[in-house]
Amino acid sequence: MERKLMNGNQAAALAVKLSRVQVVCAYPITPQTSLVENIADMWARGTFPGEYVSVESEYSAMSYLIGASYAGARTFTATSCQGLAYMHELLHWAAGARLPIVLVNVNRAMGAPWSLEPDQLDSLSQRDTGWVQFYCANVQEIMDTVLFSFRLVEQTRIPCMVVYDGFVLSHTYEVVELPNQEQVDAFLPSPPSQGAFHPSRPQTIQAVTDSRYLSRVLQERHLSMIKVPGVVKEIDLEFQEIFGRSYPLAEAAGLEEAETVIVTAGSLAQTVKSTLYSLNGGKEKLGLLRLRLFRPLPGDEIASLLSRPGLKRIVVIDRNVSAGTGGIFAQELRALLQGTFYRGEIYELNLAGGVDLTPELLNKGLQALAGKSGSRGKIIWGVDL
Repeated sequence: MERKLMNGNQAAALAVKLSRVQVVCAYPITPQTSLVENIADMWARGTFPGEYVSVESEYSAMSYLIGASYAGARTFTATSCQGLAYMHELLHWAAGARLPIVLVNVNRAMGAPWSLEPDQLDSLSQRDTGWVQFYCANVQEIMDTVLFSFRLVEQTRIPCMVVYDGFVLSHTYEVVELPNQEQVDAFLPSPPSQGAFHPSRPQTIQAVTDSRYLSRVLQERHLSMIKVPGVVKEIDLEFQEIFGRSYPLAEAAGLEEAETVIVTAGSLAQTVKSTLYSLNGGKEKLGLLRLRLFRPLPGDEIASLLSRPGLKRIVVIDRNVSAGTGGIFAQELRALLQGTFYRGEIYELNLAGGVDLTPELLNKGLQALAGKSGSRGKIIWGVDL
């Protein structure tokens, strides 16, 4: 197995090439820019045989891919921050049409004011558009999840967003095990279906309809999305057999004896995991639950992992905020566990704006939360510690 030092954007670009993507539509935005630059470089050198299209906006990028996907092509784009927000209308169109598009979003804080920090609100603002969302924790996972997502979207006909933290992962180098083309071809065959468009079959696509038909379509989309966790598990078994790596719906560490479980997503989990047994001087039994698949939220899996008799409290670390309510992952977890076995508190350490999580800050946050018994939903802001 070949190993190479790569950053997250390079890993995603190589995964696109190995996936034999036929159409890439690109518009640069920091910190995603080097991803599409890498694909453009491969195209210019003749090592990426697909079509590489430069457009004038993110709206145009997704519009182009919707047409290309209708025509039967394997398609990809990448964006970040305001660029993803600009695509918002078309994310609904792609999901509603059940188009197998893969998109990488590199987390960056939404303006105003302008910021380059890795706040997650850009992707979380799109949680109801009907796209699958994966949150990656390291560079190897970025590469593997992009490969995985093409298989998933073509099997489910639900578009997928691969999400990772700007700069923290997009520009940080890690050693990555590189799959070879034969392995990828064995895992990801050619696109399975013909396109909707053909000169001999003229037709109208997505015409105006009535409420009952639309309701049926939305119902079918919902039921298909519910099945995604099971499909992910099935595909992961084959992925493990071919590549020797496996990824759970939600990653767990130290939950067996944990009194406090820290729940988070993305690269934040790496900091927690690496310091789990030394936090608070090792006086408290801590566990980690990392949310990897967020849409659809694998509720049964998460509830099962958290179903521990000694669990006293849950601390959610959010790097986002829904103004007036709090962190989005914390909201989702409260809704999921409402009326279940868990009767303890769900607290929140909020790092909105991209505040960096250091072991020192995490210790301060846990200590600040320790005295908040009875203050259900209490938020501790990392910027105040």
